Amino acid sequence: MAVVVPARDEAAHVAACLGSLLAQDYRGSLRVILVDDGSTDGTGARARALADPRLTVLTGEPRPAGWSGKLWAVAQGIAATEDCPPDFVLLTDADIVHDARHITALVARAEADDLDLVSEMVELACASLAERALVPAFVFFFQLLYPFAWVNDPLRATAAAAGGTVLLRRRALLRIGGIGAVRGALIDDVALARAVKRGGRIWLGHAMLARSERAYPEFADVWRMIARTAYVQLRYAPALLVLTVAAMGLVWLVPPIAALAGHGPVRAMGLLAWAGMAWSYLPTLRRFRRSPLWAPALPLIALFYLAATLGSAWNHYAGRGVAWKGRAYRGGAP
Repeated sequence: MAVVVPARDEAAHVAACLGSLLAQDYRGSLRVILVDDGSTDGTGARARALADPRLTVLTGEPRPAGWSGKLWAVAQGIAATEDCPPDFVLLTDADIVHDARHITALVARAEADDLDLVSEMVELACASLAERALVPAFVFFFQLLYPFAWVNDPLRATAAAAGGTVLLRRRALLRIGGIGAVRGALIDDVALARAVKRGGRIWLGHAMLARSERAYPEFADVWRMIARTAYVQLRYAPALLVLTVAAMGLVWLVPPIAALAGHGPVRAMGLLAWAGMAWSYLPTLRRFRRSPLWAPALPLIALFYLAATLGSAWNHYAGRGVAWKGRAYRGGAP
């Protein structure tokens, strides 16, 4: 087993992440490879300070044209395993903390169902007001976009993964032509899942044994997180943007407007639809241990996500593209 951790300016989280990986109860051999992707905050030094013989810290090479920064770091980490190729590679982010049982559980699932890729949506931080209001909805909308049951059904084309935890079989990696097959993808987890599912089985679920330490303390932080890739998800297509705005308005905004401003049957139908959407949100709120009183606010939350999606498109046409940790991508990885 090899674990590859791409890291760029993650000094605040990297020790906790690597410490949790090195503390795994996995009974097979375990290597952890951190690729320091041009950090300026001492990420690499903090990782090296752990001084564990199972840990390799690489200084990332300059990014070639056509690669996203994260995927180039991942590719270098995987290349470092070629001296003793593992059956499984776990790709995880440097802000994720893993329970000691996590890798064992992931491998057990992969082996039980002969899966080529196992991914989990890790528990996200939900402490600040902005996080409590908006982060559960991120998972809710993700599941609407990529229904987990469809992702896990080999007869359906729907494919997705959550980048914080992606366990990948070596055979699948070789079959798709390596990480280079998705080298320019900005939504890399979904692109990788699609490539793997074309010839193998994948599984996506919720993590009970891993959590993200990355915080979004302000509403502006969540806005930037959404706007970074929302228009990428729509493939930079104006027609898809218009359809998305229309669909979100119809589904999430029309019912409360009808309930508050309509009369007679219109108001009744609006109230019924509003109650239905609130009811559908309750399982996600329970997962995040949030009050069910957030459920009626889903239309306002959806409005925030819709505005951030429009902001993402505005950034694209204003020439700002996708920005993340000091790197800018316009229309894909350069």
